[in-house]
Amino acid sequence: MNPENLTPSEHEQAIEKPPAKERQFKGMSLTARKQARREKLIEAGIEAYGTHGFFSVTVKDICTQAKLTERYFYESFKKSENLFQTIFLELIEKLQQTLMQAIMKASPEPLNMIDAGLNAFFSFLEDDPRTARIIYIDAMLVQELHNHATIQETMGRFDRMIHAFVTLMMPHTHLTEKEISLIATGLNGYVTQVAVRWVVGGFKLPRAEVVQACKTVFLALLNDLMKK
Repeated sequence: MNPENLTPSEHEQAIEKPPAKERQFKGMSLTARKQARREKLIEAGIEAYGTHGFFSVTVKDICTQAKLTERYFYESFKKSENLFQTIFLELIEKLQQTLMQAIMKASPEPLNMIDAGLNAFFSFLEDDPRTARIIYIDAMLVQELHNHATIQETMGRFDRMIHAFVTLMMPHTHLTEKEISLIATGLNGYVTQVAVRWVVGGFKLPRAEVVQACKTVFLALLNDLMKK
């Protein structure tokens, strides 16, 4: 179609119209309101799951905590497991960021990095028992997270973080990448099991003792590798 042959009316139709603006309600767009409701559900989930446990909480409980009707729950999540998975991944992301910041702030001294990383890790759990319960108790029991390989992917992320940490501590190591990867997996498993026992036990052991128990293993590895 030749634009020169179009009538004025056809010219107007041919021009792409800008997308209509979202209607505002109390100064917020529909998208912003949906996001705000989603965040309220996430906060409510952290409180409910972290306090009572995933299997004792219903969708209705979450909505009551968030002060929203159930239709708004299903606006963002298909079922409770989806909300729990979202919360779990958000908390893991915060935990990893906290660890990396502490480790990098203490670099380049290996001993300081080990101490800072372990203290940041266990402080993160102790400072918010809700988070600790979600990550190290309920997450291990929610089948949905295993079906979607969320747990395996999360453990892999921590493996890679420890791998990078070991490499940073010993840039001139004789170890191969495969050997470092196995060591990282072992360290991750050790710290995870200590964390699970500590959380399940209600944080009765002083954090300093828990940190020291993990530090002993890291230092033993570091000393052994430095001798070679």
